[in-house]
Amino acid sequence: MASAAAATAASSSYYSSCLSTTPRLSSSYFSSLKLNLNANTLSFPSRFLAKNASLNLKSRNAPLPFKILCMRESRAAVVTKDSWEKSILNSDTPVLVEFYASWCGPCRMVHRVIDEIAGEYAGRLKCFMLNTDNDLAIAEDYEIKAVPVVLLFKNGEKRESVVGTMPKDFYISAIERVLQ
Repeated sequence: MASAAAATAASSSYYSSCLSTTPRLSSSYFSSLKLNLNANTLSFPSRFLAKNASLNLKSRNAPLPFKILCMRESRAAVVTKDSWEKSILNSDTPVLVEFYASWCGPCRMVHRVIDEIAGEYAGRLKCFMLNTDNDLAIAEDYEIKAVPVVLLFKNGEKRESVVGTMPKDFYISAIERVLQ
């Protein structure tokens, strides 16, 4: 009994020491960063750099703007309930639709794979993404209970489906079966 109490005390002190040494970002960190889009500069406070410095975003050696650094435009277009019939059901080309949710981590991994596939199959296959949170009615029509799900359509008919996060080969196999 005494050894269990000692082990609990030791683990408690270990975790409290970890918590006290873990750096935390405070609201002062975010408020001290200043982005002036009109002047194309980003200023950092001196506690984060050796000297108080700012970055001129228009100079020749400046990095790309933040939007380009953080996110690249997807090759798969967004489809909604308003464009569903025209883009998916009336398409002459086979269509791949990824059903996703913005809060879904595995969906982000599938986004990358679908983005690669959209580039590789350009002209032979159209790729779209549908946010199930925004267009729940379409997800219910196709009995989507969880995301990510990839459906493949040909001549307006659902032909194949891939449920969950899978390796790229699974998607390629399903696409090849639809393209035959």
